[in-house]
Amino acid sequence: MKRKLQYLVILLLPLIQLQAQVAQEVPEPNYIKTVQFFGDSSFGQLPVVRLGSSLRLSFDDIIGDEHDYFYTIEHFNADWTPSQLVKSEYLTGMDNVRILNFENSNATLQLYTNYILEIPNQNVKRLTKTGNYLVTIYDENNDLVFSRKFMIYSPQFSIGAQVKRSRDLGYINTKQSLRFFIDGGEQLIINPKRNLKTVLLQNNNLKSAITGIKPQFTLGNKLEFRYDQETAFWGGNEYFNFENKDVRAATNMIRSIELKSLYHNYLYTNQARQDEPYTFNPDINGNFVITTLQGRFTRTEAEYVWIHFALSYPQLIEEKAIHVYGGFNNFVIDESTRLKYNSRSRRYELPYLLKQGFYNYKYVIVNKDGSIDEKNAIGGNYWETENSYQILAYYRRPGGRFDELLGVGNTNSTNITN
Repeated sequence: MKRKLQYLVILLLPLIQLQAQVAQEVPEPNYIKTVQFFGDSSFGQLPVVRLGSSLRLSFDDIIGDEHDYFYTIEHFNADWTPSQLVKSEYLTGMDNVRILNFENSNATLQLYTNYILEIPNQNVKRLTKTGNYLVTIYDENNDLVFSRKFMIYSPQFSIGAQVKRSRDLGYINTKQSLRFFIDGGEQLIINPKRNLKTVLLQNNNLKSAITGIKPQFTLGNKLEFRYDQETAFWGGNEYFNFENKDVRAATNMIRSIELKSLYHNYLYTNQARQDEPYTFNPDINGNFVITTLQGRFTRTEAEYVWIHFALSYPQLIEEKAIHVYGGFNNFVIDESTRLKYNSRSRRYELPYLLKQGFYNYKYVIVNKDGSIDEKNAIGGNYWETENSYQILAYYRRPGGRFDELLGVGNTNSTNITN
């Protein structure tokens, strides 16, 4: 009997490990560009949409050979472990089918094919459950190309939030703290410290999310979260930006242009701002928008341009590196975003291929372990910085088999108070 139990454990162990795996977004390879995921916003960003709303995923293949791409959709719990739901319980229709909406570029120096996946569509009729989802793109050889996360919610909880200056005098000028409440209304929230999970986002960036915050006070069915450091984000600074909708003209952000096999746009050298007074400069919180004056249709007539980033900054020790950072590649840090120090010009430089448009970006110092050194930010940290915040509230009903996303709250630091 004991031997049978040991054998059963060995058989079940891979399944247990599989269930415990946390879903990670797979970054796109270098031939996939301009991935935009649209929900209810006009910007392509992390979609958090209401149940029944539509989604649109757009991307370019710069090989331009009309490659066949397929997609799957999977459901996850609040912590991004796989949920117990089978596909038919959250998806009406079928996935793992080819993306049929694609179009080749028109009169551009860089050939590319633009693909658009809309959800729902003729195959995926609707997604029926709230919670976390992952859409994964495969090629015709069933090789994984890239993936993106999104969330679907049902507004059953009310969430109110305020952005406060830190109460800790060591961070009062550099951090912004979220205080919020979750009101279940007529729905009783049972054992909230166990069944309720919260996720706090700054500027739609999942990579800097704060999770695991438990309610401190309960007033009826209203839960209060009045933390300070536990819900605090670094204030950062407003993003740098540029726009090259006219790829052939220099602007107040683009110093010069050059035409080789493709256009090259050279940005003015950016200066570090950590020791400068804060100056408000409107931005779109790290996002980007595709624009062009070279044609009517940005989908297929916008050019791809080599953007030359330049930062005036002292050379760092070998254990640290400087990367350009923003929504243009889903806030991914890899070798393609790393700036190289030019000893002749005494600045950090990087050429990066981007589609014409308006872009926000900033520079970050990355440690040897891959973490971002937020405290010693090149742009500085200021309590006045304009940042957008989202609070996601997941709830596992007693006896439930998955985490439902039942509340989404939004606020902005423009109304920050002490």
